Amino acid sequence: MGVFQRQSVFEFKGPPRQLTGAWESFKDPDNKNYLRGCKWAPDGSCILTNSNDNKLKVFNLPDELYYDGGENKIMAEMTPVLSMKEADTVYDFCWYPLMSSSQPETACLAVTSKDTPIHLFDAFTGELRCSYRAYNHVDEVVAAHCVKFSPDGNKLYCGFNKMIRVFDVTRPGRDFESRPTFAKEGQRGIISCIDSSPTEDGLYAAGSYSRSVALYNEPAGSMVCMFEGQHGGVTQVKFSPDGTKLYSGGRKDNEILCWDMRNPGQILFSLLRTVITNQRIYFDITSDSKYLVSGSHDGTVLVWDTSIAPVQLNIHSDPIIQPAVAFEGHSDTVNGISLHPMLPVIATASGQRHFRSFNNEDDVIEIDETKPVKIDNSLRLWWT
Repeated sequence: MGVFQRQSVFEFKGPPRQLTGAWESFKDPDNKNYLRGCKWAPDGSCILTNSNDNKLKVFNLPDELYYDGGENKIMAEMTPVLSMKEADTVYDFCWYPLMSSSQPETACLAVTSKDTPIHLFDAFTGELRCSYRAYNHVDEVVAAHCVKFSPDGNKLYCGFNKMIRVFDVTRPGRDFESRPTFAKEGQRGIISCIDSSPTEDGLYAAGSYSRSVALYNEPAGSMVCMFEGQHGGVTQVKFSPDGTKLYSGGRKDNEILCWDMRNPGQILFSLLRTVITNQRIYFDITSDSKYLVSGSHDGTVLVWDTSIAPVQLNIHSDPIIQPAVAFEGHSDTVNGISLHPMLPVIATASGQRHFRSFNNEDDVIEIDETKPVKIDNSLRLWWT
């Protein structure tokens, strides 16, 4: 891993050009090793993927991009430099926010998976550094459904059923603070995603499978407010980098909702994509807060310019913004989107479970036997 210093701004004047990707790394005899997301490291030196074989793989940023950019480069297929194996399905993963390849002690990531404690892995060696163990009222280990570091890296927020547990990162083990989100009133359901405000110290948002979004504040984690509007269980919440907006997306829900942080609970506009299963479909936002990028069930990558005025089609719907750019990224569901922190490079991840079923459970999609099945389990990089 190298350290990247150059800063750049995304400009979407048309469909981006594919630079490279990884296909062979996710091949298996049954074509079932689909991806479940991808996330650039905070220093931009590498990207982390999660796939259905319960492995997290690290791919270095191609060497060619450290020098003259990627406008006219032809690059070889990417191969992982590191692989970390979990025993069962990975629910969520995140980088340590102060990660820098020049400081190996900061190069780590947190992972939560089914029926296991939260693991902190070393991003250089792949070794398990430590575990954070959450226990229930009968002293059984319970798995977190989501994990998120505080911006300063001192706390690890973890979502459970009607509960957020907070670990001191420097004290692994079973010591944690329990913060119930529901007691007679409050935020019900499984806390499925968490994000911290980049501008308001101690403020964080949590999304729930009960379709609600709530804001909480340190030091006690008291609820500031709660609002609803998502049609499906919330799978991602993300503040805009300027802190003025909060975006949320849900499962089996075609809307990404934009909430006004200056008037919490007010929907400014919605962005439409296609999400027809319970699979988490990620979105990301450029550092200037202008563009939001998301994958879609049909393999399309959508880009919205959030600075333009939304249009209200009728009095019964939220105002919407039409995509500024749309391009075919994969021939299967694009579930992962991550924008490089310094370069105009988009990473996309794709795939889903194809299974003949009469109901869409988890990330299962019913197969229409009259049409050919398109399977694309891959990671791709795009230059904008």
